[in-house]
Amino acid sequence: MTVFVRAAEGRSTSKIGVEKERILQQVSAQRISAWIDRIAQCNATPGAGCSRFSYSKEDRLAKGLLTDWFNTLGLQVTVDAVGNIRARLSGRDNDLAPVCSGSHLDTVSNGGKFDGVVGVVSAMEAVACMVDCNYVPQRPVEIMIFVEEEGSNFGMTTAGSKTLAGMYGEKELSALKNDQGMSMYEVARNFGLHPEALSACTLKSGDVKAMIEMHVEQSMVLDDAQIPIGIVQAVAGGKWYWAHFTGMANHAGATPMQMRQDPMVAAAQAICSFHELVKAKGPDSTVGTVGRIDCEPNVSNVIAKHVCFTLDIRDVDSAGIDAVANELEALFFRVAAENHVSWRLELIGESQPIRLSDKVIGVLREAVESAGLDYMMLNSGAVHDAAIMAHITDAGMIFVPSINGRSHVPDESANIDDIKLGCQVLLSAMLELSAS
Repeated sequence: MTVFVRAAEGRSTSKIGVEKERILQQVSAQRISAWIDRIAQCNATPGAGCSRFSYSKEDRLAKGLLTDWFNTLGLQVTVDAVGNIRARLSGRDNDLAPVCSGSHLDTVSNGGKFDGVVGVVSAMEAVACMVDCNYVPQRPVEIMIFVEEEGSNFGMTTAGSKTLAGMYGEKELSALKNDQGMSMYEVARNFGLHPEALSACTLKSGDVKAMIEMHVEQSMVLDDAQIPIGIVQAVAGGKWYWAHFTGMANHAGATPMQMRQDPMVAAAQAICSFHELVKAKGPDSTVGTVGRIDCEPNVSNVIAKHVCFTLDIRDVDSAGIDAVANELEALFFRVAAENHVSWRLELIGESQPIRLSDKVIGVLREAVESAGLDYMMLNSGAVHDAAIMAHITDAGMIFVPSINGRSHVPDESANIDDIKLGCQVLLSAMLELSAS
């Protein structure tokens, strides 16, 4: 559900009052923009969007730049067994659980420079403003950078935050494979990390007081409405499948149409039927996507032997996901029978929709209303690390508009002034949450 809230006159019940206003004034659009541009230069596909996969040389370069910057601020930097980074600003009582903010640096292939990076840079800017003002919070504040959020390497989103939250162990990391057949466990170890020590790095409930992730919306709701801030109420869950059709490879010119066992035709019919199934069985909030197709032998004059493709079903309501998923077997059975091919559905991952913390949502609303900003309460169809962290702590999210709703593409863009406003909201909330 999307709810627009008109700006009220500024008001505040801040725990730190005038000092908070002084710190908020330090947020710099110029510094934010410069860091986004610097990170974008760590890119395997210059001129064709941003490609920065976890455990790549570009990933190492970007994290090296940020680690150097963390060190200049005097932050305590730790890198866990799979490469998640935590950079801590000490508080007056370091025995208290920290307040955290951050996101990810990895991208999809030929993606944009704002996805994930906005959340990392905004967390950096928030901490930098505290340091600039010589402010010491009551409890520690941490910047978190999660590895492998996009799933571009190993086919599963939020793998880094899942390890940090104790949802993935060595078994799961060993089962996640890249296109070269290497597991996330192996690749992390080859990168110089120590996934065998994973159990010593996981967090449990109580280890973090709260986590806030700022992100570009990756949709067009805020941009269309010209609203600068979104506060996220829930993050969609989903089910992800590999779908397989296997037939008989044969000569493209010499095989009569009525004698073919063509898995490509079956795949085409199934994809179209899947699209209609999502619209017919799911509520308006349910979405379904076929994003990848592989074909064997993938030759122009040969009828295919095997075709596989991904199915992505998402909703903020688990009933919508199940309504579609429960119909898949019947759909595939029918299409396979019509085309005389065999079929297989392989569930490769699933997650439940997550309702974010009412407590953090309340703090974010107070921050936005105190600043006199219009905002929207909305949901996220995209998966985010904050939804994983919600399993162990109070988690919240801030959205800023994506220009024209574009994301995961080279022309992804966001207005720096909107990012600055979002960063001020983030900083305000972090100051409140870390003040006691």
